[in-house]
Amino acid sequence: MTEVMNALVISPVLVPLATAVATTLARDRIALQAGISYVGIFAFLICATWLVQIADSGTVPSAAFGGWAVPYGIEFRIDRMSASLVLITALMGLASLLFMASDADTGERHGLLLPLLHGLLAGVGGAFVTADLFNLYVWFEVMLICAVGLFAIGGRLDQIEGSFKYLVLNLVGTLLLLVAVGMVYAVTGHLNFAALAQAAPGVPPALLTLVLGTLLLAFLVKAGAFPLFAWLPASYHTLSAPVLALFAGLLTKVGIYAVLRSAGDVFAPAPALLMESLGWIAAATMLFGVFGAAYHWDMRRILAFHIISQIGYILLGIALASEAGNAATLFYTIHHIVVKANLFLVAALIWRYTGSYDLRRIGGLYAHKTALAFLFMVPALSLVGIPPLSGFWAKYMILQEAIGQGRIVWTVVALAVSVLTLYSMMKIWMEAFWKPHPDDNWVLPTNARVVPAWMATIGLAVVTLIISFNPQALVAYAQAAAATLGGS
Repeated sequence: MTEVMNALVISPVLVPLATAVATTLARDRIALQAGISYVGIFAFLICATWLVQIADSGTVPSAAFGGWAVPYGIEFRIDRMSASLVLITALMGLASLLFMASDADTGERHGLLLPLLHGLLAGVGGAFVTADLFNLYVWFEVMLICAVGLFAIGGRLDQIEGSFKYLVLNLVGTLLLLVAVGMVYAVTGHLNFAALAQAAPGVPPALLTLVLGTLLLAFLVKAGAFPLFAWLPASYHTLSAPVLALFAGLLTKVGIYAVLRSAGDVFAPAPALLMESLGWIAAATMLFGVFGAAYHWDMRRILAFHIISQIGYILLGIALASEAGNAATLFYTIHHIVVKANLFLVAALIWRYTGSYDLRRIGGLYAHKTALAFLFMVPALSLVGIPPLSGFWAKYMILQEAIGQGRIVWTVVALAVSVLTLYSMMKIWMEAFWKPHPDDNWVLPTNARVVPAWMATIGLAVVTLIISFNPQALVAYAQAAAATLGGS
């Protein structure tokens, strides 16, 4: 039984890595490669579901590797928070692979596309389950390598430029993270999360503020927070739709998870100065993100800037430094992963039917594809926070705690950003669906292969609706997860 549990604990890394290797070996046989990819993602999903059931029972399985005992060996540890994020990672992988079978802006099929995609999932899964700060850095590097490969794989000039921007700006965060890891080890003598939690109270407060502040700054670069978010809207729009949806849903959330794990768990309670600063960074992130979204007309850029603004909401939950704030952060993160990925996939369907992502060059879809209009409304209104959709409950949890703590300015900023988010979503609705198409000769394509795309987007919309109309299940899970974090 121990061997089975150990295998299950490492499955968030082992399964996608094994799938990456297998799809690499089959890179010249596209059909076989796709079949292996589906087998791998379903295996990942099954293991992730099993992990959530185990974690929800109160068990926290762990496994140490390398022949060294904890805290010196490499440790993977699965609690409620990491298990839920692994499950949503597997679900996003499945949605992206399913969408990839369509012709809705899926790009050219390169033999290394699927290996890199599964490698990316392995990096995300490893980051969520590792219990060691240095290995968290390693999994960030795995994600960076695979992400740059996915950016550059198409070979177009804009993709090469996007990969360069992504690489250069993320390397800043990488180098800063490596410096921070060294600082943590120098002052504590440990890198294992549990050992760090025990050693942190013995570190002088000023030194702890400096070390943890450096660590959080590195994670904020990865999360796309203000003012270090330029890499995201400058590069994401060059990706094919299913890869873009995967990036949008997952990559910045790994940075968010690292912030929450560090400030809300390992080093909790974090210095008040850092949490206060994080709250103002969150407010600025919300504002600058939503202003960028309001300015642009390209749907991909609008939605990319909304990633940034929503990251601000999630950071606000962490900055509140309470059990309720941490629970709201987890709820919001899960909701946003599903909603944001789905918005990019719906945008790709709009592109397939109208021929452009530029809102000024499209229109008329409501009369011809009414179902798509309503499908867009589910994630769009959820992103805004319209009741009773999942975004309403996510924002309600955060704002309730913010008001309870007397954080009026942060609350007003969050409410104002919701109004501007509604403006952006209405702009997409009015331009893509309501107004006539500017080209009088435009007709719907008759040879579009979009059934897999519809299946993926409807599936994610169903997940959003399940959370929306039964929020208490996820609220209770998030509260139980928050209750086990340090300092709660």
